[in-house]
Amino acid sequence: MFVKDKFNSDEHEGVNENGHEHEHEHGHNHEHGHNHEHGHNHEHGHSHEHGHSHEHGHSHEHGHNHAHAHSHGHTHSCGCSGSCSVTQPDSNLDIVRFVFSALFFALGFAAFKVFPKLFFLGMFGVGHILFFVSWVLSGYKVLFSSAKNILKGKVFDENFLMSIASIGAFFLGEFHEAAAVMLFYNLGELIQHKAVERSGQSIIDLMDLKPEFARVVLHDANPETEKLVNPAEVQIGTSVLVKAGEKIPLDGIVEKGNAMLDTSSMTGESIPRNAKAGDEVLGGFVNTDGLLVVKTSKLFSQTAASKMLTLIEDSQNRKAPVEKFITSFAKVYTPIVVFLAIALSIITPIALSLFARIPLQGWASFAPWVSRSLVFLVISCPCALVISVPLGYFAGIGGAAKRGILIKGADYMDILTNARAVVFDKTGTLTTGKLSVDKILPVKNIDENRVLELASVAEKNSNHPIAKAIMQKANEKNISVNTAIEDYSEVLGKGVKITLNGKTLFVGNYELVTENNQLHDTKLVLAEEELEGKTAVYVMYDNEYIGCIALSDSLKPSTKTAIEKLKKLGIKNIAMLTGDRKKTAKNISDEIGISSFFAELLPHEKVEQFEKIIHKIKDGNKKAAALFVGDGINDAPVLARADAGIAMGALGSDAAIESADIVLMNDNPELIPEAIKHAGITRKIVKQNIVFAIGVKVAFLVLGALGLIGMEAAIFADVGIALLAILNAMRARR
Repeated sequence: MFVKDKFNSDEHEGVNENGHEHEHEHGHNHEHGHNHEHGHNHEHGHSHEHGHSHEHGHSHEHGHNHAHAHSHGHTHSCGCSGSCSVTQPDSNLDIVRFVFSALFFALGFAAFKVFPKLFFLGMFGVGHILFFVSWVLSGYKVLFSSAKNILKGKVFDENFLMSIASIGAFFLGEFHEAAAVMLFYNLGELIQHKAVERSGQSIIDLMDLKPEFARVVLHDANPETEKLVNPAEVQIGTSVLVKAGEKIPLDGIVEKGNAMLDTSSMTGESIPRNAKAGDEVLGGFVNTDGLLVVKTSKLFSQTAASKMLTLIEDSQNRKAPVEKFITSFAKVYTPIVVFLAIALSIITPIALSLFARIPLQGWASFAPWVSRSLVFLVISCPCALVISVPLGYFAGIGGAAKRGILIKGADYMDILTNARAVVFDKTGTLTTGKLSVDKILPVKNIDENRVLELASVAEKNSNHPIAKAIMQKANEKNISVNTAIEDYSEVLGKGVKITLNGKTLFVGNYELVTENNQLHDTKLVLAEEELEGKTAVYVMYDNEYIGCIALSDSLKPSTKTAIEKLKKLGIKNIAMLTGDRKKTAKNISDEIGISSFFAELLPHEKVEQFEKIIHKIKDGNKKAAALFVGDGINDAPVLARADAGIAMGALGSDAAIESADIVLMNDNPELIPEAIKHAGITRKIVKQNIVFAIGVKVAFLVLGALGLIGMEAAIFADVGIALLAILNAMRARR
């Protein structure tokens, strides 16, 4: 079955001053085989992997091979493949065609039931002709698709079943049943299309992130004016004007103005965010009031909104195990029921004549069984299964996206449901990641500013939170960091080593300075005692320890609540992995209620410890899943090893979106239990549809084989079951 739906088919063509006219085509052909190693990894204070030890060698099959024709009209499929299809009507013409088909069917019914003598004209009376016209209007697409698929060798699909059933009814002289099969099947298709469209409403909402135009500010004009252009044509560094009620067209920095921004479509957060000069803003944010001038920092195809859409589109390519089973099941199931129908129509009357001694009387003996077999074929269509199961996952992914949770595939929905362990990184995940310098502890006769100066010179080229905190403190004290350095190198998981004025400078964690300081005097011990569990950066210059810098981080307000919610969901194995000091890790774990923590870990040790946690939970339960939650940048090796890696607060971070399997678009840890709960609800809905569809189908198959229901009841049952299953699947959007 293939479920295909163009959720937003409006085509816009090139915007200019005179109107909106833009057309653009994005031909993304991504092959994510992430196999690159980013070196920089140095830790301070037993911690904070400074760096970027990306080994994107994921075993996750991100096989993105997509060619988007972004005319604001994306084609989305629920990822179904098998025997059933739900396609968007070509136009209102299909609805008109259905209305006329229904009208001819009603007239034909009247010809036979109400005015039989008035309308009957020989063998093929007016009633027969009216039913035939109704059948052609409703069924010509089905017949054409069936013939085309047969020529391609794809015989056993829904179109084939409906074609055989309706043509068979004609041969039996049941013109009204033949017309009814196509008419009500067509009605079911129209209603199913609307249901599928509604189930993808969250995706439509994401599509609405795409701006219609960009107001480019023409600084060279006199007076300064603006011009409406296609956002795809806007270059980096261009100034764009954003008025109240308009979407910010591209990512950038606010140059002028002040406004409140609605970020809900991107982050799931309902509280507006203030934007002023110097603030970073993303394409897709909506300016609710005020006036902004934004200097673009990315091309249209590189914006966070565009990457979100790509991620959602690609998520349809990753199937949950139950989806794969249903697809395989449909390929075997349909041929089996066709042969059972043949057996019912031919073998049953012969068997009755042999064993029940009911004599065969030519066609009269076979006709009722052929009729039953046609009913059997109509009921047997597996659409309710092959449409509603992928649709349930698709709707679930859309519902999660609405909350700011981007899930890269249905298989990760199932992994979330099977989660038995959640392991957190500390900095930026459980804590704000916004470190600040608390105190500077120099040795005697060394000035505090000297310690800060040396540390900031070493850290000036790093983007790590520790480096940023040190640089911020240096800026506050107007300390210059323009001193030239030589031989910059990083010591894996420990810190940095540089040459300054011909002398060696080490800035890093406890191990780094003790390994390179042969004195091992009491100065370090005294510093350790004064730190009180804070994160520490030690400074050693010219083989002399000169002091340390103590930094602190604060917990996110919702961290403790998130941990409590995870426990209520039955997650018993909650742990924290950090490179930070044991005392710091213990203070945090005690505060949030985590009993298991592992501190002072190097990057490879994090992976090793995580492996032990995986082994523990999978002992006796192979389906048990371990989740790892990090920033998506410094935790790539562990994210890759997890059953599902979750990147927190990854909005605008390309590296995080690439490395993680689930991306949280804001920094709220409560999204993790919410994602697990939502995934559980989605899988429950999918299971309900499977049980419902199979149970009702089997019951009606038996009734049809026994001759207790006719063709009209069969087609109503087929369409009705599919519709009810689809409507149930739509609940996953909530």
